[in-house]
This record gives sequence, structure tokens and C-alpha cells, in this order.
Amino acid sequence: MSTHEHIEQQRRRKRIESVARTAQVTAGWVLGIGFILLGIVSLLMFAAELEDQPRTEDAYTRANIIGIAPHVSGRILELNVDDNQPVNEGDLLFVVDPRPYEIALQEAEAQLELVNLEIAGYQDQIKASEAKIVAARAKIAQHRALADYSAQYLARVEPLLGGRFVTPDQVDKARSEALAMEAAVATAQAELAQAEQEYRVSVTNLGEVKDTNARRVAAQVEVDRAKLFLDYCYVEAPFDGYITNLNITVGEYANVGEQVFAIVDRTIWYVMANFKETYLEYLEIGDTVEIYLMAYPQYRMKGRIQGIGWAITDTEGPSLDPIPTVSPTLDWVRLAQRFPVRIIVEDHPPELTLRMGATAMVIVLPGEEELPKPRFPWIREFFSRLKLAN
Repeated sequence: MSTHEHIEQQRRRKRIESVARTAQVTAGWVLGIGFILLGIVSLLMFAAELEDQPRTEDAYTRANIIGIAPHVSGRILELNVDDNQPVNEGDLLFVVDPRPYEIALQEAEAQLELVNLEIAGYQDQIKASEAKIVAARAKIAQHRALADYSAQYLARVEPLLGGRFVTPDQVDKARSEALAMEAAVATAQAELAQAEQEYRVSVTNLGEVKDTNARRVAAQVEVDRAKLFLDYCYVEAPFDGYITNLNITVGEYANVGEQVFAIVDRTIWYVMANFKETYLEYLEIGDTVEIYLMAYPQYRMKGRIQGIGWAITDTEGPSLDPIPTVSPTLDWVRLAQRFPVRIIVEDHPPELTLRMGATAMVIVLPGEEELPKPRFPWIREFFSRLKLAN
């Protein structure tokens, strides 16, 4: 090869390399700009989707929980549950020593019987008083008739004394009989008043008020109270749930109103999701929610917004115990506050075990009544074949 041809070959190689470098640079710029534009578009689409379908990973499962406390005090004779055990409504949880309350019930029932006897006695007294009243009135009528006759007789014989048709002794005797009959009438009236007083006292002691005996009602109330306290000795589960925080045993003394353990209600589950305040305007009560749990990411559940929190505690101000506290995740950045949103879990797979406090992620679907179909069903099918999804 001649020197001239060699030089030309080198010039062509350099031009080709220059063109290749230029093409590479151009392709790099095009790809870089393309990726930047794609990122911007993706961010805009994601931002738009966040407005249309607000979501948060700051969410946790919750359930209603109540403390079980006895209504009566006493030593625990029987304990039928273990910690974390599931129970059904009406199951017997534990038994407080019922013997003192059985004795109290017997005393109340005995007092009721005594009251019934007293009522019968007062009813007999009333009948006797009524009979005395009738007899006293009859006696008054009898003595009044005799007194009237004696007065009339005295009025007839007194004028005869001047004509000596009667003796002074006869007049005095007639006058004495008239006075005696008036005294007899006064005595009978006093007996009537006493009988009426005895009647009123007996009626008062009987305690009848509008066909209801107050004494018997009061005694029956004591019996019912004693029965209620005896029933309180047998503490039953108020609903289906799980025993938690059980730290007692047989023989421990239970006090009225002091919790011995708690029950988590397993019939109703909900998710407390903390949404930024900038998303609250896009949320409405009744919106459908798509729920995922960190422990079961392959499952999705349906929920519905039940309520949106109206207040949170100011971490820099005074604390208000009834109001939930939501702390910011970063201290050095001024973050939007987050408000708790209560979401009722309406549907979840029966094989899914829900636990209070589990981490969740929620997506709000405004305007949707049902959960939409999965966007990538082939991924779910792939995981289903691997038994990682359902």
C-alpha cells in the first residue's frame, strides 16, 4: 500500500470515529432528556393519581377493646380462659365467690316473706278496724236513740213535779238516765274515733298505693338486687373476641370496677390511617378504600371511610388526653400535619388473621362502590401459582 492510500485510510477511520462519537453523544442527550421527560411525566401522573386516589402507608389495624371488670367484689373461684384465647359471646370467663351473695339473696327472700306476713296482718287489722267502726256506729245509733228517749221522758215528767204527780226521786232518776245516755253516746263516738284512727294507721302501715303495695315492692326490689349481684358473680363474654393482657389466677381477689383483663372485639375491624392535611379535601365519608396489610401484601381488602378526625394534639402545646396525638416523622422539616381517618373493614378473606396494631397501606377510591380489577392480573396469577397470592 502506498503512503498516500495509507493516509486516506487513516482520515476515513477518523471521520468514522468522529461520526460515531457524535452519534453516541447525541444518543446520550436524547436518552437523558427522554428519561428526564419520562420522570417528569411520571411524577405529574403520580401527583394527579394522588389527588384522584389519595393513599398512605401510615395506617394501622384497630379493633374495639373493653376492659373486663367485675360488678361485685370477691375471691375468684374459677377462671375459664387463657391469655390470647378466642371467646364467643356468652362464654363464662370467670366466677367470683358467690356464697356471700347467695346468703344475701336468702336474706332478701326471707325479708320478702316477712313483709308478706306483715301485709296479711295489716289487712286483718284493717278488716278488724272496719268491723269496729261498724259496731261503733251501730252503738252510737243505739245510745242516741236511748238518749233521745231519756231526754223526752225527762221533758214529760219534769212538769208533773209541780202538781205532785211524780216524786222528786223519779225526776232525778229520769234526769240521771238522760245524762247517762248522753255520756254513752259520747263514749260510743270516742270508740268510733279510735276505730277510725286504727283503720288509718293500718292502711298506712299496709302501704297500698294505687293497687300496688309499696312494702312488697321495696322487699321485691331487694330480692331482685340480690339476684342481680349473684348473677354478677358469673362474668360472661359480652361479644366474640380475644382475651388479652390476662394477668390473674384463681384465688386472686377481684374488686368492683377494677379491670382484670381485656377483650378485643373480633366482629368489627377498622384501620386508622393518618392522611396529610393536604389530602383531606379529597376524602369523603363513605368513600371506598383499598386496604393492604404488610403481613399479607398479596391480599387486598375492601373498606369504607367511617369518619375523618376533627382534631389532633399539638405536640408543642398543652396535652389533651382524649385527642389523638400524631407525631411528625421528621423534626427538621416543616411537614404537613396528619389527621386520623377511620376506615371500616367491610370485607376480608376468612383465612386472613387480623391483629390489632398491624401495619397497613390504604388507597382511597372516591366514587367507586367496589374494588377495581387488579391492573396487572398476570403478576397476581404468577404469585398465585407460587402460592404467594390469593
